[in-house]
Amino acid sequence: MIFCIFSFNRGQFLENCIRSIESCAPGHPITIFDDNSDDPETIRVLENYSKTHDVIRPDQNAKSRHHLGGLYGNMQLAFEKFRHADLVCYLQDDTQMVRKLGDDDFAKIEHAFTAEPSLAFISPCFIRGINFTKNAQYSYNSGLGLYFKESTPRSSGAYFSALLIMKPQRLVSAKWTFSHSEPENNKVAAKAFTLMGYLHAPFAMWLPEVPAYRGKKKTIGLKLAEKKRNCGYYPFALMSEQESTSLKHRDSHKLPIAEDFLRCDGFEPPKPWAYNPLANTGWLKPLNQLEVSVRRLLK
Repeated sequence: MIFCIFSFNRGQFLENCIRSIESCAPGHPITIFDDNSDDPETIRVLENYSKTHDVIRPDQNAKSRHHLGGLYGNMQLAFEKFRHADLVCYLQDDTQMVRKLGDDDFAKIEHAFTAEPSLAFISPCFIRGINFTKNAQYSYNSGLGLYFKESTPRSSGAYFSALLIMKPQRLVSAKWTFSHSEPENNKVAAKAFTLMGYLHAPFAMWLPEVPAYRGKKKTIGLKLAEKKRNCGYYPFALMSEQESTSLKHRDSHKLPIAEDFLRCDGFEPPKPWAYNPLANTGWLKPLNQLEVSVRRLLK
């Protein structure tokens, strides 16, 4: 499996993501797609790991129609680069792997893709507890070894997620191109493929309570929200062999909710964890939206 990491001015987080892959999937190639970071710490990390892994910036491939960068532009760039690869996994700098991958993990992923020809994407991540409390429904397909999220008109992550495992040639055959937002990618994927699968035993996750990336122009509402939620750097402790075995052999009725299986390496934020600083912050969210709207009017 080829691992692609998408980097956005979060040096400490990026280094943690790289190290987690090196520990959990040793020997598997890693390519870092950086969105022209200008943060000194991120640049240091990129320079250091360029000695052992490929580091690509969007302006290095002007032939790509997405060469200007951004998350989905770089996802398209990675897709074009690895279109002939067997398995590719997309992660971001504010995520990490949480357990070692074994031959059985790869065999189950291959089985799911083989058994369901219309399956395009599998999520490598645990289910967010904060989403589950909002009554998201998941069903388990024992033949594929995957959970599937109920699709509703307002749902996201039913057909597509920015963190994914794919077989590129399956997307090539469908003439897939990444769009510039998750809702749009979800909409296009719904027309071309079946629902995205969620692994019975996931191996990666977003870090909780991550602040906005360095260099982002923050609103007053966002700054206050980050302070209220105590946003910071909370990496996960790697699962022990026993914990990993328990995850793999549990009853499928028990959903792989992050808060039930993962723990942070050190201080742990209150549960359920949030992955957007503005989540559950009351009046700060509309304050943020108001300032964003005013900024647009003044441009």
